[in-house]
Amino acid sequence: MRPKLTEKQKKVMAFVKSALGQSGETPSLREMATRLDISHAAVAQTLKLLETKGYIRRMGRYSRNIVILDDTGTMDADHRKKVVPIVGRITAGLPIYAGQEWDGNVVVDATLYPGDNLFALRVQGQSMKNAGIFDRDIAICKPRQYAVDREIVVALINGDEATIKRFFLHTDHIELRPENSAFSVRTYGFDDIMIQGKVIGVIRSAQAMEGD
Repeated sequence: MRPKLTEKQKKVMAFVKSALGQSGETPSLREMATRLDISHAAVAQTLKLLETKGYIRRMGRYSRNIVILDDTGTMDADHRKKVVPIVGRITAGLPIYAGQEWDGNVVVDATLYPGDNLFALRVQGQSMKNAGIFDRDIAICKPRQYAVDREIVVALINGDEATIKRFFLHTDHIELRPENSAFSVRTYGFDDIMIQGKVIGVIRSAQAMEGD
């Protein structure tokens, strides 16, 4: 059983819950201090005590992100949710135009997909099926401008075409390799490719699971 909270701790806890429930974003220490009419130091100290007592967990760089814990000390289900924007469609096959059109959101578990500024892309085609990425899947991606050999990445080709492929760096070119023998390997010059992110997970579409 978790230790009881003082009145001040209850007040800070209630404010954090309300802020997270409304926007999904952790309020800054300055915002909490202003809204609760207490000092910046008092907010910081109270958050530390709330974490010690097992009511919250602070995560990320400088522990800026706060998640609410349930009675068992694990993240409350509502606060494990993370909304990831779907920024457009990506081709696992022939590259298509990578315009940043808005295509909705997908809700993921923050414990499975940690990190900030994640984005999602809808997959078209079967060129990555042997890596478990199928047509109509949603690829969850971590934004990055570099790649490591053999990683599956989102690559922007010649500034306006994007694709998901396995990345290989050679001394004089970049290789983007499909995970399906029916598709050919493509090579590019260093100036032709911009890495946009690393694929860190896939959400299977209902159609793909049904084999539709």
